Amino acid sequence: MEGIASKRVIIFGVGGVGSWCAESLIRSGIRHLTIVDSDRVCITNINRQLMATTKTVGQVKVDVLKERLLSINPKAEITALQQIFTEETADSFDIGSYDYIIDAIDSLKDKSLLIMMATRTKARFYSSMGAALKLDPTRIRVAEFWQVKGDPLARALRKRFKQNDQYPRRKFKCVYSDELLQNKGHNTTCGTEQCMCPKAKLGPGNPDLLNHEWCSSKAQINGTLAHITAIFGFTLAGLVIQDAVSES
Repeated sequence: MEGIASKRVIIFGVGGVGSWCAESLIRSGIRHLTIVDSDRVCITNINRQLMATTKTVGQVKVDVLKERLLSINPKAEITALQQIFTEETADSFDIGSYDYIIDAIDSLKDKSLLIMMATRTKARFYSSMGAALKLDPTRIRVAEFWQVKGDPLARALRKRFKQNDQYPRRKFKCVYSDELLQNKGHNTTCGTEQCMCPKAKLGPGNPDLLNHEWCSSKAQINGTLAHITAIFGFTLAGLVIQDAVSES
């Protein structure tokens, strides 16, 4: 437990996957955790994100999650960063100072950048592939990135690396599912007064990030289920704890 408590972990993205990962890490003894996400809680998050409730809609995600994590372990050192990982901000996170880096980013461009940078550090790096359009929990797997099969996000990442002729420096493990259901979503807002999309310039948090905020009026909406995103997040946390225990 002392070995686990000494590890420093950073999670990029605390939505459907990252939020459950964060809680599992804290409940398992991690005390030094940095959580990074630019968004605020939207009513459309309630079906799958740990800290999303009718009472937290409109609040900054990392702040709500930090409060919950500290209620589990008040002695934990939780750093909540309402920021977005991009080419412009990447160096500010000092990712090389962490023992574990966890990727739960949705954006293909930013995700590929994090993969490239994380695999150049000495930290253990784990990445979540796509958790949307999944139903069957028994098809969730762990594999090395180049061995991931049947996942569109992994395929898109590999294509991007090949096109740019730039590749991850070393191998890393991914959580993924080879299941892919038909997308029956649509591209309109949720249509409620609590939707954050038409109120993007209102609410708490950093106003400079509001243009980056996930919006339910984007071109494609993929259906997502809590049991899938939670298993993805728990599995990522399990990889961290398993590795930390092996070093103790």
